[in-house]
Amino acid sequence: MVNNGGKASSGDIYEEPLSPAALLFQAPNFNCHIIAIMGCKTSINPSVIKEGLQHTLIKHPRFSSKLVVQGRKKKWTRTTVNVENHVIVPELDPKMENPDQFIEDYISYITTNPMDYSKPLWEVHLLNVKTSDAEAVGVFRIHHSIGDGASLISLLLACTRKTSDTEALPTIPVQKRGGSSTATAGWFCWWLLLAIWSAIRLIWNTIADLVTFLATVLFLKDTENPLKGGPGVELVPKRFVHRTIGLDDIKLVKNAMNMIGLLRYVAGSAGDKSMQNGGAKHESNNTLPKKLRLRAAILVNLRPTTGIQALADMMAKESKGGWGNWIGYILLPFTIALQNDPLDYIRVAKATIDRRKHSLEAFCTFSTAKFVLYTFGAKVAAAIAHRVLSNTTMAFSNVVGPLEEISFYGHPMAYLAPSVYGHPHALTIHFQSYVNKMTFCVAVDPNVIPDPHLLCKDIEESLKVIKDCVVERGLIEDDAAQLATDWDRIKWYQSQFTMTTNRERIDRIESELGEMQDKIQHMELGINDKLAHIEATLSKLADSINTSKGSPSINIQADLPSIDNNTASSQPGRENSEGVANTFSLE
Repeated sequence: MVNNGGKASSGDIYEEPLSPAALLFQAPNFNCHIIAIMGCKTSINPSVIKEGLQHTLIKHPRFSSKLVVQGRKKKWTRTTVNVENHVIVPELDPKMENPDQFIEDYISYITTNPMDYSKPLWEVHLLNVKTSDAEAVGVFRIHHSIGDGASLISLLLACTRKTSDTEALPTIPVQKRGGSSTATAGWFCWWLLLAIWSAIRLIWNTIADLVTFLATVLFLKDTENPLKGGPGVELVPKRFVHRTIGLDDIKLVKNAMNMIGLLRYVAGSAGDKSMQNGGAKHESNNTLPKKLRLRAAILVNLRPTTGIQALADMMAKESKGGWGNWIGYILLPFTIALQNDPLDYIRVAKATIDRRKHSLEAFCTFSTAKFVLYTFGAKVAAAIAHRVLSNTTMAFSNVVGPLEEISFYGHPMAYLAPSVYGHPHALTIHFQSYVNKMTFCVAVDPNVIPDPHLLCKDIEESLKVIKDCVVERGLIEDDAAQLATDWDRIKWYQSQFTMTTNRERIDRIESELGEMQDKIQHMELGINDKLAHIEATLSKLADSINTSKGSPSINIQADLPSIDNNTASSQPGRENSEGVANTFSLE
């Protein structure tokens, strides 16, 4: 049950009301929290962390505001923050027998404790125990009403600095967009036609996706499967397990890892072990249901990403900025089938994702949620969101991380694994990039998925299967060659159709017309030559017939003069008449 927060006092100064999405996450049946597991390469000094938080994170308005209830309204109000109340440092045995299992149990345990609404809704747990992939672990727990995952992770990264330069903020990769180029009238027409067709497809896809979304709200459910949770799954304590893999391998196979990895787990749960051996399975031994509907809810951050520098300045100046939850949903269907070719998983997944990208489903679901919140209140909006997620199987999300190694208040970071709990899914998978690695974290209901380590292993092994298939077939070199060929073709088209001035266009047209005129004249000479030779041959044929009247047998070829290649080529304008005389014979 969600605490209604502290009551307003006379000394409180209200800053702003809760946003619609914040009210949604405060609903009793949609009480969501964000977990961020941070592995450090050194042991953690609690006093250094507390001092660093005092000068950075606490200066952010959301992390220094508590939730206050005044009648039926909820508002954020600034308050004095005691960092000691937010940083928890338990006394641990550094020589414990199984530290990895302890960390997993500890994180699962803290998710069962409700937040204290008398203070800002965040806390940090510092665990100085060595695990298999870190010397110490820090765990952030933040209520989802404070902000969306992408904004919170960006804010956390704004508290870090490059390990190589303690004064420099981390570098986050930015999506590159194609530059504008000078377009001709012909290109503009093609661009206009493509834009119209793209707009038609966008409208059609959006309508189809919204109809599916509405059907999911009303009646459309996923097929019962080994990954789907039952009623009340949002209240069950989750277990969080993560794995770190090479980012280059992810780039190689793109999103195919998710599709085939989950298939391996589903197939294994259904009694089919073929995929665990990396081989194909005959259809006769396929135990999967024929028509399996399995969908994932993908969380999409619609707010323009606030830069790391802007967030750092916000904390330094204690100023306000764009903040809050701008989240839309995309319902992504999964094709669960045992393919003979592992690369078929990539093809199917890419086609599905490309189709979902060309839709305004995320924006429309966000706008609809806002309308329902303002019109019918948070309870109705939370009930709709709860029903949509309950009728799907799992959730996906990903956050882009820094390109170089960073330190959190002087503590070099080994990995960062964010996740979420409190929503009605038995399986949630988050991806977080960091330098040249990718960490994926699964949050599972242990009653539905009793062995999350097996699921992580299946996902990791599936990546290896597809990667090996790509390497064995030499598709990497083929792709590079195809890319070079496509680039050469693009440059050729640019050289043919891209002109900078009208004078250049006119000169090119005149040059092409002149070349065409020369070719026509050459062709005309050749045709006249052939006609003249045929006319001469027919004339000789007529003379031979007239002089040979009354003969029983006429051999035209014998009477005609022999015209060989040397004779033909020696006559002016006869270079194209080889072999014409030898083509006529009459017996």
